[in-house]
Amino acid sequence: MASANKLTLFIVIFMLLGILSGAAIHAYAGQTTITAWSENITLLTDVFLRLIKMVIAPLVFSTLTVGIMRLGETATIGRVGGKAMVWFITSSILSILVGLVIVTLEHPGAGLNLAIPKESVDTGLAVSGMSLKGFLTHTIPTSITEAMASNEILQIVVFSMFFGIAGASLGEKFNAPLVAALNVVSHIMLKVTGYVMYVAPLAIFAAISSVIASQGLGILLNYASFIGGYYVAILLTSAVLLAVGYMVLKKEVFRLLNMLKDPVLVAFTTSSSEAAYPKTLERLVEFGCSRNIASFVLPIGYSFNLVGSMVYCSFAAMFIAQAYNVQLSFSEITVMMLTLMLASKGIAGVPRSALVVLAATIPSFNIPVAGILLLMALTISSIWGAQRLTCWVTGLRRRCCQKMKVNCRKRPRRLKPRLSRPKPDRRAPSLTGARSAEKKRPLTGTQGAM
Repeated sequence: MASANKLTLFIVIFMLLGILSGAAIHAYAGQTTITAWSENITLLTDVFLRLIKMVIAPLVFSTLTVGIMRLGETATIGRVGGKAMVWFITSSILSILVGLVIVTLEHPGAGLNLAIPKESVDTGLAVSGMSLKGFLTHTIPTSITEAMASNEILQIVVFSMFFGIAGASLGEKFNAPLVAALNVVSHIMLKVTGYVMYVAPLAIFAAISSVIASQGLGILLNYASFIGGYYVAILLTSAVLLAVGYMVLKKEVFRLLNMLKDPVLVAFTTSSSEAAYPKTLERLVEFGCSRNIASFVLPIGYSFNLVGSMVYCSFAAMFIAQAYNVQLSFSEITVMMLTLMLASKGIAGVPRSALVVLAATIPSFNIPVAGILLLMALTISSIWGAQRLTCWVTGLRRRCCQKMKVNCRKRPRRLKPRLSRPKPDRRAPSLTGARSAEKKRPLTGTQGAM
């Protein structure tokens, strides 16, 4: 948490330095100096974006494959997992639509009129346009190594889904070593991503200074418009999901929100819902959800239910397109939103993970990937971290409690009474031995029923 706070502080400091330096150059330097500064300072931007590109393929493959293989055998998890996936997909589509509608109505990027970057600042990501027909024919990879080498995110997602489903069908006995290995890979890549983010302050300084040197301080009004519109979109999405929670839990939804204060605070300060996982699981069990169901659905939500990330991705992608005056047809917008939704399923709930999704997706629609640095300068990852957790937990609690058919108003804190009346251990030689055995016995019976 301390490291995340330091990074945020450095981002703010370098953002302010970028504003000051850009304003000074715009006010006192000639056009030749402004042009030279803007072109040369973008070297820092180019380095950072290439580092981001470096982690995309292994991160998406490892996180998405592990998420699918952890589902287990279809005969066991089909009923719960299938319904949970329906909810995850529905909530993702809802969040994308909300973000898309708000950003289209508000046009926060209009007026920036940024020039398309030259080839010298290209990050190597695919930049060819994509139609609906091209999307369908481009989805299946001819070679996974080729897809990873060229960072074809959608092809990597498709291969990872096939790989994960095939691995899950073999059963835990065969896929456990592979799941463990890929889990290690995913954690390593997340660590690498954390290292890469230390370069972000310099990249943000370069991006902000370059833009303000060319455009002037008036561009900051567009930032304010972006933040305001994004808050409207995230609040609308949260309201809809909380309404669904109220339909299932009635007034108990407010008690659950009160119980989730600590996890939400952790997510807000670290910009990571993953950091809130232990406390969230504990609170859900105390609330009355089955530990087995919560333990099953909660990790899957990290890969398949990043609702807040979907609002951000749709909002940010359209903002960048508006800033560079990139005109997108209805079919291109539809394909881009679908690609963002699929790509997000391979990204864990870690700080600034949406950056990786955007960097991998928007170049395929002729949207400059350098535009993501304009949004990083806002340091809004911390803003949407808590909202993302709230949306995500709302969907989880609906699925956990509905599957258990729990009336939380009548049976709150369901777990504790069950633990206070365990079945006697006939093999225990004494009362002390029985109590010891009771502590070691796993949860069974209706408590773990799905």
